[in-house]
Amino acid sequence: MAILWGEDGLVLHNNAYADFVGQRHSAFLGRPISEAWPELAALNKRVVKAVLGGRTLSFRDRHAVIERGAGPEDVWLNLDFSPILDATGIPAGVLVILKDTTQRVRVEQRLEIAQQAGGVGTFEWFPESGELHVSQEYRKVWGLDPDIRVTDDLLISLLHPDDRAVSGPERLGQSNPLDYAEYRRIDPKTGNTRWIARRGQVISSERSGRRRFVGIAFDITDRKQAEVTLQKSEERWRGLFEQMHEGFFTAEVVRDAEGKVIDFVFIDINPAFERQTGLIAAQTIGQPVRDAIPGVQDELIATYGEIVDTGQARQFEVYIPALGNRWYEAHARKVGPERFAVLFLDITIRKAAEKRVLESEERFRTLSQSMPNHVWTARSDGSLDWFNDQVFSYSGMSLDHLAGNGWAAMVHPDDIDVAAQEWTEARAAARQYQVEFRLRRHDGAYRWHIARAVPIKADGGGVAHWIGTNTDIHDQKEAEAALENSAAQLEARVEERTAQLLEMQNALQQSQKMETIGKLTGGVAHDFNNLLQVISGNLNLLAKDVAGNERAERRVNNALAGVVRGGKLASQLLAFGRRQPLAPKVVHLGRLLTNMDDLLRRSIGEAIEIETIVSGGLWNTSIDPTQMENAVLNLAINARDAMDGAGKLTIEAGNAFLDDAYAARHAEVEPGQYVMLAITDTGAGMTPDVIEQVFEPFFSTKAEGKGTGLGLSMVYGFVKQSNGHVKIYSEPGHGSTVKLYLPKTAAAEDVEIRQDVGPSLGGSETILVVEDDDNVRDTVIELLSDLGYSILKASDPQSALSVIESGVPIDLLFTDVVMPGTLKSPELARKAKERLPNLSVLFTSGYTENSIVHHGRLDAGVELLSKPYTRDALARKIRQVLTARQPQTGTSAPVPTVPASSEPQGRPFKVLVVEDDVLIRMDICDMIANDGHQVEEAGSGEQAIEMLQSGHFDFLVTDLGLPGISGETLVVKAREMHPRLGIIIASGRHELPGGLPAGVSLVSKPFSSEDLRAAFKLAAD
Repeated sequence: MAILWGEDGLVLHNNAYADFVGQRHSAFLGRPISEAWPELAALNKRVVKAVLGGRTLSFRDRHAVIERGAGPEDVWLNLDFSPILDATGIPAGVLVILKDTTQRVRVEQRLEIAQQAGGVGTFEWFPESGELHVSQEYRKVWGLDPDIRVTDDLLISLLHPDDRAVSGPERLGQSNPLDYAEYRRIDPKTGNTRWIARRGQVISSERSGRRRFVGIAFDITDRKQAEVTLQKSEERWRGLFEQMHEGFFTAEVVRDAEGKVIDFVFIDINPAFERQTGLIAAQTIGQPVRDAIPGVQDELIATYGEIVDTGQARQFEVYIPALGNRWYEAHARKVGPERFAVLFLDITIRKAAEKRVLESEERFRTLSQSMPNHVWTARSDGSLDWFNDQVFSYSGMSLDHLAGNGWAAMVHPDDIDVAAQEWTEARAAARQYQVEFRLRRHDGAYRWHIARAVPIKADGGGVAHWIGTNTDIHDQKEAEAALENSAAQLEARVEERTAQLLEMQNALQQSQKMETIGKLTGGVAHDFNNLLQVISGNLNLLAKDVAGNERAERRVNNALAGVVRGGKLASQLLAFGRRQPLAPKVVHLGRLLTNMDDLLRRSIGEAIEIETIVSGGLWNTSIDPTQMENAVLNLAINARDAMDGAGKLTIEAGNAFLDDAYAARHAEVEPGQYVMLAITDTGAGMTPDVIEQVFEPFFSTKAEGKGTGLGLSMVYGFVKQSNGHVKIYSEPGHGSTVKLYLPKTAAAEDVEIRQDVGPSLGGSETILVVEDDDNVRDTVIELLSDLGYSILKASDPQSALSVIESGVPIDLLFTDVVMPGTLKSPELARKAKERLPNLSVLFTSGYTENSIVHHGRLDAGVELLSKPYTRDALARKIRQVLTARQPQTGTSAPVPTVPASSEPQGRPFKVLVVEDDVLIRMDICDMIANDGHQVEEAGSGEQAIEMLQSGHFDFLVTDLGLPGISGETLVVKAREMHPRLGIIIASGRHELPGGLPAGVSLVSKPFSSEDLRAAFKLAAD
């Protein structure tokens, strides 16, 4: 206690106040309060003024910072200030009563901090009034506002109705109404529930004997929720235990006297245990494993013993034969001093699948090792795990260096980012991976590769692994780089190719136009030749009637000259249309040009210098020599006209090779070796537009009446028909060069045989004339009758066949090629030869339509007299064909016997001849029949098989190129049907193809009767 006297507040104090002041008490007594407590001067000044004014002041747990000799310190004080009155009743001083509460405040602060940290609220309950004194933390636990009055009725109203029975007021009759209890607090606003735990005790007052109640409360909502969650979890796990697919058991080990685990006893088993093992749970629980599973492996028991002894969990696969040869995957762990638990699954099916996978992988790796490319595999995470030997050989690296991401060390530094990025994106999207990069070889060189990989999907839909390859594209990349390095070159090539395509298109259009015109001219020439033949035949007959009349003879000769010119014109039309029949020979152009030298000089005149150049080692070519001479003569005459009769003509023959590039620019050209004939003049030359039209028929740059415009057309058609090529080079003012490219042949040059050009002779033989044109037929009959022949006539092939079958003797069949009706002339000739083996056949036509001419060339053994022809030409050709027959004693008649000149080779054979070409088949049949053998024929392989199935044959003679099934297939089938059948291949080939049965002999076309007999002898042996 202290007194503050007067307005300055002079300090007077007792000993207790001195103890509170401490070391500063000597400076306090009798001094103004502002000097005694300068740190509290402001407070004390207000207090003195207020109390001297008649007021009283009171402070509880007032905080202050004071100096008592040991430095500034915090104190909490209870202070009461009241006035002291003087004799007059006026306040003259201030009575100060001070109590130091610092220790209590600090304890309460620590308690409050502890309550806040532990979530514990404190309370004191007064049942008489129902009021509770509570801490701030208590209010937080209950969710009460800071200024609300707390009563037991308020708290009971917040409790769940089911929990009010455990509240304090309901238990006042008990010795401790505040025993531990848990109850739910319901928020009246939100309806949320929180759990609160309460514990308290009774404290009795010694003076009054009354009880007071103190206690604590804390929130246990989280604990309650955890308990509920735990309960649900236990229920869920129990249900899972009962319903799980995996088998589960717990067991306790059994040890021997030395402590070694020798067995274990099943303690607990789930229902899946029965499904996974086939053991009955009720009979297995409590049983040792050796009794439950007889023959169980000692190693399995030892494994479980090790788990119990070491405490280390194990996962392993085990094979148990005693349980039906099943495989299991087991997860085992220790769960007690001598117990362990096992979760297991039957993986028998998986193990079988893994075995199949291993076998599949082995096949894959075997295949991969045989491939020239790099082959690799990767896991689903993209790390590479396998490479074939080609990768190791190329890189010089081992699997340890390449596996995982080690392969990146092979990739060029400039390419690795792109490769890695593409690999990442491909794996993320589970799509195909493809990238180009450079890989370092073992010698340090880099080569370009293209890497490709595909994802292999797992059963669940994800990627199980990857399979990839690296393919060397270095050469391709170098080629691409070469192209990219020269943009100008590329552009030039594009332009060049475009020009080539345009040129090819133009060439195709030109070829189509020429083909169309050729068909038209061929038809015109046919009709024209028939007309000329009527005129020519009648003029020849008229010549005899006007013999001795000089004027009439001159006119007849002039008319005959016109016929010759007309025939030449028709021949040129046929040549252009590639319809004229060619008789190709193996020709040496050098000798042909030498033989033509006089003719050329006479044709073009002495004012033109001719130079002929023939290269050494000149190849032979297969052409019609007569048509070749006409072509050279036409070109020479055109050159003469282009030079106006004066200049130089150069004729050059040499070997040439037309390569693929040239053939690509000229669609109709086949690359290969050719004999080239070039004719060059020093004339006026031609413009490009003239060159484009120069081969068209009737196109001419000459003046009216100076030419027909068919010369170059004839040359063009003849060369094309001979499988050759024509090219013109010309510029205005610089002359022209025409180059003919004729196919090379390795055959020897044919010896020229001069035909008899003596006087025409007739004969007494019988000739059957077959011609559908009445005028032509009548003219021919009169010409032949005039020559002394006996004549039979027919207007179509069917009528002619009837004449032949009538039995009348016939020596020669003279028939037009182009005839109406279903029976064609070549078929007529074949049937006639069947009935009259010694019959001669002569065809005549102005247009062959490929019936006896194939690929522009006459079929072998075919005789043709082209229209129009003169009386002399007819007489010589008839005589030539009749003379070429084998010697005979008289005229032919239908007889089944073999000519006397043919002697059978041993016993007669029955032979089946298979050939689609009628005339060739007819010739082969004649050769065989002349040797006394029986012959049957077929035009296709299918027909031959039917005949082989229905009849017996000793020999089969067949071509290889047949319609329908091939000759090779026919031979194989025939030998299967008749193992002892002799087989002869009659073909243009010079060696047998592979795959034919043994014992097959070959006779190469063209062949003689002697060649065929030798083939029969070889096949028979």
